[in-house]
Amino acid sequence: MKRFSLTFFIGLFLLLGFAGCEKKQVGAVQQMHWDRDMCERCKMAISERKFAVQIIDPKTGKDYKFDDLGCAVLWMDEEKIPWKEQAIIWITDAKTGKWIDARKAKYVSGAITPMAYGFAAYTEETVPKGVETLDYPKVAEKIEIIEKQNNKKVRSY
Repeated sequence: MKRFSLTFFIGLFLLLGFAGCEKKQVGAVQQMHWDRDMCERCKMAISERKFAVQIIDPKTGKDYKFDDLGCAVLWMDEEKIPWKEQAIIWITDAKTGKWIDARKAKYVSGAITPMAYGFAAYTEETVPKGVETLDYPKVAEKIEIIEKQNNKKVRSY
């Protein structure tokens, strides 16, 4: 009986020890803990499920979460991220809430987003009909212009 118990506990110990060694797939969307995960830039809780963003370092697999595309774009510039061009960027589709590749998404301006940058992402299938769409590089450029204008307004007070 003693021998069985010892073998049982060693087996259980090894099973639990290796259970925590699951390897994450690098570049895959990480689980979002809504209302608990904090935006990497503005430190607000990420609650809005239709404008969330994840940036993943392609070498390490470390993920960074954001509440608005504007925070994500500006964070990469402010932090001088050396892997910015290779970053894997996921954004939620504003219609379905599903994660889509931010670099392939179609963007529409005028949305009410958490940090008021105003860009909603869609796939080719979910984009509203008859609206002007922008690609990722153009949206990133517009976000930087919006940020510069906001900073000018703050300095003038």
